Amino acid sequence: MVEVSAEAIKFINDLLEKNDKKGYGIRIYLAGMGCSGPQFGMAFQEKLKDGDSEQKANGFSFFYDGETKELLEGSTVDYIETPSGAGLIVNNPNIKSACGAGCSGCH
Repeated sequence: MVEVSAEAIKFINDLLEKNDKKGYGIRIYLAGMGCSGPQFGMAFQEKLKDGDSEQKANGFSFFYDGETKELLEGSTVDYIETPSGAGLIVNNPNIKSACGAGCSGCH
């Protein structure tokens, strides 16, 4: 199960409304593996697809497949603001950095 911060809930509900996606949810998917572990992407999704899991949040649902669900265990979806922009981030305290001497772009 994924935890969702209050800021992320507000951001997602606002995003769904601004994009005329009321009634939709957010699909979290595995976008690749990087030096810091799995990288996740997010997209609008209208309803549950075969083989997906659904997690209801306050006003919307998250959808993800079995592999993504396993990697998301213990994660928190949060909203962050940085000098380069704002958006959602998946924080997973269970993933240790896989960066080694041969890994470029990790700094």
